[in-house]
Amino acid sequence: MSARLDPRRLAALVHKESRQMWRDPATILMAFVLPVVMIFLYAYAVSLDLDKVAIGVVLESDSAGAQSLAAAFAGSRYFAATPARDRREVDRAVVGGRLRGFVVIPQDFDRRVQSAGAQPLVQVVTDGTQPNTAGFVAFYAQNVVGLWQASRGLAPPGLALEPRFWYNPEIESRRFLLPGAIAIIMTMIGTLLTAMVVAREWERGTMEAVISTPVSVVEILLGKLLPYFGLAMAATVICTLLSIHVFGVPLRGSWPALLMLSSAFLVPALGQGLVISSIAKNQFVAAQLALFSGFLPAFLLSGFIFEISSMPLPIRLLTLLVPARYFVASLQTVFLAGDVWSVFIPDTLAMLAIGCGFFLIARAKTKKTLDT
Repeated sequence: MSARLDPRRLAALVHKESRQMWRDPATILMAFVLPVVMIFLYAYAVSLDLDKVAIGVVLESDSAGAQSLAAAFAGSRYFAATPARDRREVDRAVVGGRLRGFVVIPQDFDRRVQSAGAQPLVQVVTDGTQPNTAGFVAFYAQNVVGLWQASRGLAPPGLALEPRFWYNPEIESRRFLLPGAIAIIMTMIGTLLTAMVVAREWERGTMEAVISTPVSVVEILLGKLLPYFGLAMAATVICTLLSIHVFGVPLRGSWPALLMLSSAFLVPALGQGLVISSIAKNQFVAAQLALFSGFLPAFLLSGFIFEISSMPLPIRLLTLLVPARYFVASLQTVFLAGDVWSVFIPDTLAMLAIGCGFFLIARAKTKKTLDT
């Protein structure tokens, strides 16, 4: 039995695995249909943007200035304003969840305007059961009042601040969610698909036939990985094209940088799938392990949704072992900022290092023997 890497044997294994892959409808469905569905879900169903938040506007004053401010709230792109004359009319709507808060324009509104900031112009009441939305409602309401004051020459003297947002000037959550979604999709394809396919071979008994041949363990591992590496790269290209041409996410970096980062990420993703398949030789168990050790950490601990800097220190240290953490940051950089190699190189090295660790474990766990 030869332990060296034989290109002919490796090519035969890759050819065999590729044919088996293309004959499996479930594999093709997971590699090409699932990514498209997930991209559309993340683009339309998941949004951190707050537009047309339902609030009430209680107009207790009949002055022209109060009515002008109420009209400013009604015309804001951030709010869907429900007018009312008494705050008791909107209390029940807030309790019932139909409104996220309300703004009270008081009876003495004109006197407050003339007092030049001695008292707040309006009262903002928000639904604290959703803290993030409550904070946004309060901030946007203050912004509407400030713009109304400026339009009437009532703004206090001082510096005029003009906010500018780099890389994502429109502040669209879709522009940083979709690059992160590509990392989640590639985690599922690389880890889940690899783990299930190899486990299926153990279930069907075909793995015994493979290990009884003169091929080495390294050839078996590479023969399993290379076809799915190509499959995952094709899915990445499809997701990227959809993000750019259908959902308007800019790709300010280069395609070579994007493909290089994707290739580096597939090393730990596929390696983790091999480790799982060497431990669990049952498809159901392999799928569960892939979801718990691959998908959930990638979704929760990568910075895709939740800021890593706001996590407790032990969790922040744990994220250093999550390959998707580095891939999400690099993807958002290559899409929104460009080719920033000071970000790419450390992230790439970290992903390759984690991937090498997975491959060493898979190599140690995969034996040319039928002993369990």
